[in-house]
Amino acid sequence: MTTTLIRDELQIQPLEAPLGAVIRGLDVSRPVPPEVILQLKQALRDRHILIFKDQKLTDDQLFNFATYFGDLFVPSDETPVLASAPGVTPRVIPVANIEGGYTGTGELSFHADHHWTPYPSSGSLLYAEEIPPVGGNTYWLNLNLAYETLDDATKEQIAELKLITYNPFVRDRSQPAPLYRHDRSIPLISPVFPHPLVRTHPESGKKILFLGAETEVEVVGLEPEEGAALIAKLRKHLNQPQFYYQHQWSVGDIVYWDNQATLHYREPFDSHYRRVLKRVSLAGSRPF
Repeated sequence: MTTTLIRDELQIQPLEAPLGAVIRGLDVSRPVPPEVILQLKQALRDRHILIFKDQKLTDDQLFNFATYFGDLFVPSDETPVLASAPGVTPRVIPVANIEGGYTGTGELSFHADHHWTPYPSSGSLLYAEEIPPVGGNTYWLNLNLAYETLDDATKEQIAELKLITYNPFVRDRSQPAPLYRHDRSIPLISPVFPHPLVRTHPESGKKILFLGAETEVEVVGLEPEEGAALIAKLRKHLNQPQFYYQHQWSVGDIVYWDNQATLHYREPFDSHYRRVLKRVSLAGSRPF
């Protein structure tokens, strides 16, 4: 893969992986020239995640850099997400196992953020301040590649289907999380928003298999047995190393990922170690 030079000191280096590019020589705490922002946006369309190395930022500087790429993601009160409360949307969310932080130390299965909302976020930026010596790595999965490697019969089968992803933040967390909604007689406790199972990326036009690994879902118009079997087949297809990149964090890393084209997964880590990252999520549009 070739390296793109923007200025003498700045590089965009695609990874030898199914997705991702490393950005070096850019201090994002300072104003970024327009031509650089445009090239970064093109690189994100092409590579789905960008990894900025050796940054040192305040929360305000992280937020200011993020908003070059879009507005803050703000959920409705009826569709809560991580760290939200009625009328409250933090600009910068601590993804950390310290007081005031979120997500703890356990495994987080492959998912797209805010999939259950009417307008899922377009992307997020995650900045590493403290990292444990082992564990806590994050994987990103290329959903366009996952779609393109399906057989033609499956592509035809799923082309027009709609998927409902149920909100994990309104269910009883003490109970096992179902992978499919079999009992439709159970009253809904939050609004639902069907989205295309095969999503078209709003900028690249690429086809995306828009499905998480373990969230509760339902395929609109299919009987539960048929829908559950289809989703299990697609999830088995997703679970292949050929689709993902594993990121080993370093302090000062920012990873900016396209939430419209990827899933992400976090390894568990030892609770005796601190892991402190900061996240800003950007607004998206209605999937089509």
